[in-house]
Amino acid sequence: MNPTRCTWANMANPRYLAYHDNEWGVPCHDETTLFEMMNLEGAQAGLSWETILNKRDNYRIAFDGWDAAKIAGYDDAKVAELLANPGIVRNRLKVAAAINNARAYLRLREEGLSLDRYLWSWVGHAPVVNDWPDGDRPARTELSDRLSKDLAKRGFKFVGSTIVYAYMQGIGMVDDHDRACFCRQRR
Repeated sequence: MNPTRCTWANMANPRYLAYHDNEWGVPCHDETTLFEMMNLEGAQAGLSWETILNKRDNYRIAFDGWDAAKIAGYDDAKVAELLANPGIVRNRLKVAAAINNARAYLRLREEGLSLDRYLWSWVGHAPVVNDWPDGDRPARTELSDRLSKDLAKRGFKFVGSTIVYAYMQGIGMVDDHDRACFCRQRR
């Protein structure tokens, strides 16, 4: 018997289901995963999250395991290689954003901040647990508006408020599981 899940969880795609069951809304403090998810959420803009999940393994290979120091040093030849890679979204602006985000992330580190400490400070180092009516989550909030502006001020790209809110959900800063979802029940 299948447990009750959020209304958006696509049970036909095992990757999507695993993402819902094991990642979405689960607090993440791993630097590499936080950096990866920021870039994947940006890559999703205008596409479905399912498309990005299906390409996630390809992204990890193409972007050197999300090693920010390597990505920050990508040259024109590497950009051309990425834009020719059918395993990722071949959008010049999104590829450039990932490189730019690596540089912004490294500047954050130079300031003595980890992405983990920086992000989680916005929610008092504990997840925000919302109680929206099932299937009626907002696309953005006042908090994602503020975080989005700060990320942009720090030089990050593809970090609009809607993308940032999805990111916050994906890394567990926000838990928006439906009331009846088994993931909400296991808290």
